[in-house]
Amino acid sequence: MIKVLLLSLLMASSAWAEPLDRIVAVVNDEVLLESELIEMEDTVRQQLRQRNAATPPKDILRKQVLERLIIQKVQIQKASRVGIRVGDDALNAALRQIADNNKMTLREFSRVLHDDGFDFGDFRETIREEMIISRLRKSLVEDKVTISDREIDSFVATQVAQGGAEEAYHLLHILISVPEAALPEEVQQAQDKLSKVQKLLSEGVDFSEVAAGYSDGQNALEGGDLGWRKQGELPSLFANIVPQLDVLSVSEVLRSGSGFHLVKLADKKSEEIHLVKQTLASHILIKTNELTSDEDAEKRLNSLRERIINGDDFSELARSNSDDTGSAIEGGSLGWSSTGAMVPEFEEKMNDLEAGEVGDVFKSRFGWHLIKVIERREENMAAEFKRLKARGQIRQRKIAEDLESWLRQLHDEAYIEYRNN
Repeated sequence: MIKVLLLSLLMASSAWAEPLDRIVAVVNDEVLLESELIEMEDTVRQQLRQRNAATPPKDILRKQVLERLIIQKVQIQKASRVGIRVGDDALNAALRQIADNNKMTLREFSRVLHDDGFDFGDFRETIREEMIISRLRKSLVEDKVTISDREIDSFVATQVAQGGAEEAYHLLHILISVPEAALPEEVQQAQDKLSKVQKLLSEGVDFSEVAAGYSDGQNALEGGDLGWRKQGELPSLFANIVPQLDVLSVSEVLRSGSGFHLVKLADKKSEEIHLVKQTLASHILIKTNELTSDEDAEKRLNSLRERIINGDDFSELARSNSDDTGSAIEGGSLGWSSTGAMVPEFEEKMNDLEAGEVGDVFKSRFGWHLIKVIERREENMAAEFKRLKARGQIRQRKIAEDLESWLRQLHDEAYIEYRNN
């Protein structure tokens, strides 16, 4: 009787029980369950609706979602093998950042997820997996990408050739004309005049002054000034020469049908202007230690400041007193620094000073400072920004290419079995 009752109970319980979760794929030694697939499908559908994007047919969507889950799984498995983990402290910090970005507290964010039908615990583990995958990709793909200066040069040159932002050149010009069908003595006269011009330039006479006195060009009276010319506006004779010149340098003698030419690159600029505020400053640093207290350092620097105000040379005192050995050799000079290059407490004090002014003694995380601002300027950093931008674009392209190859290799090396039952 008891056996019959137990059998009846077992049959009843099996009838009431929910069907077992079906395995849809085996990835190495782990399984993917249908419930995971359905949950991801729902998430993807919701994301597509939010973007107003068309949803693929159900069978295609399921195949795409399954492949996404598989590639996530093999990455998590790889991370486990190489020892990449995300602890609770890092995870909690990331969750707080997500909440902050949505202008909520973490408790409020959890409540909103719950109200939208999402389990916060599941969401938390999803974020942990995303962080693990991000660290894995950084370690095995992104950090291994290298970019050479030659690649950047080639990239920038290609952009210019394809009509990207080009340089503009400020040119000065000297022409020593030679008549058409010139007699040998006329050519010799022109060459003698050219030699005189070159001699004056080598002696340091200003190019504009020489042009005004000797050039046969139309702009001679303007000191040979041709103004600003873009690449496409350069005379064909200069087109391949000017881009190779350094600013303030003078070309070799160029010969054309009209005579002998010298061109000076007075300046150049990119059409893409990036003006950056820069400060030329010097400082004296006194570090604190077991022998030098804060009070001692401050007192010593105030004494040095008093001497400087009374006429002593800042550079000499920096050389003999500063604990910043790198700048002390240069008389305390920090060179030209752009906004954001210094620690905030230092930059704030430096920005309060006028050119030529010595500031009050103050303390930073490095010790006690005395600053003198020498000069300020706005520098066009277009070339630097262009190269920085090029480096970033090359890096992103390489990462995308390498990541695709790496993921394909990871997928191919994994044991994957699809279950259609």
